Amino acid sequence: MLHLRIIVPTDRSVAVQELLAADPAVAHLIVLPGAARTPPGDVVLCDVVREGADEVLEALRALGVDRTGGVVGDGVDVTLSAAADRAARAAPGLGTDAVVWDEIAQKTGEETRLSVTYLLLITLATVIAGIAVLLDQPILIIGAMVVGPEFGPLAALCVALLRRRGLVIRRSLLALGVGFLAAMAVTVLSTWVLTAAGLIDRSMLLAERPMTDFIWRPDALSWVVGFLAGVAGMLSVTSNRSGSLVGVLISVTTVPAAANVAVALGYGVFDEALGSLLQLLINLCAIVVAGVLTLLVQRLWWDRVATRPAWIRWRRPAPAPRDPDPADRSRAVPDRTGGA
Repeated sequence: MLHLRIIVPTDRSVAVQELLAADPAVAHLIVLPGAARTPPGDVVLCDVVREGADEVLEALRALGVDRTGGVVGDGVDVTLSAAADRAARAAPGLGTDAVVWDEIAQKTGEETRLSVTYLLLITLATVIAGIAVLLDQPILIIGAMVVGPEFGPLAALCVALLRRRGLVIRRSLLALGVGFLAAMAVTVLSTWVLTAAGLIDRSMLLAERPMTDFIWRPDALSWVVGFLAGVAGMLSVTSNRSGSLVGVLISVTTVPAAANVAVALGYGVFDEALGSLLQLLINLCAIVVAGVLTLLVQRLWWDRVATRPAWIRWRRPAPAPRDPDPADRSRAVPDRTGGA
């Protein structure tokens, strides 16, 4: 479920309350008249199941609440409520399949800004991967994949392309372009420094590297893996399954390919640099195409589920009535006639 905290001007409060009260996906409606100070108005609290959250948010936006007041949503981890169970049964589909577009846009939009943290993470990941390809160490490659933050802008780009958000598209492309270029530039410099220190040398790049040579030798499977990873990554974002996203990051050869480009350029091995660059572009394109298609299929599927007649919608079964606890019966206070 999502917990919504809504600030609404007093003159629109009744309309918002009626909207929420009439929606079967909403439970636990609370109204605090005049409680809001900035902006001034009433505070309306409610819980809404994820299956119906997108429609509720769209209806609130249609009432202008986002412009004259404000809406804040938080995830609810634990809910013990018969009213919440009824709301879940009344809403179509399942919460794990539902896509809350405002939530996804907010979550992925935060990843499009060129923050210092983002640049540091992608640079550190690329430097680690550069050392890993020279040592032919897949464990270090996996570590670099997990550290790399590049899937955030990629997910934001997919959402923005589907929703036609030009500003987010530009920010995502800027974050990806500047991030990878800066990371590769630092990796080239680190390669020269480590070489001067005698820790690595050009022969390590030219030697046989059976564990990591796939990074600069793309083939048809490179596209297949990138596409499947893009599907899995977008599903993990839309369903709030962060654990699945870690597995996706490990399967995508983006940061290692960028690192191999930088190391090969640092040593003047241009054919390997070109192959690694091709691997990087293949993976990026495959992830974006897969992400957009996944979001499109989810939108079409959810629109179909939401318009199904009530008698064929997927519904959660009603919870079975619980037997009274014997301990509760034993603690019952007898009445004055001697009965329990």
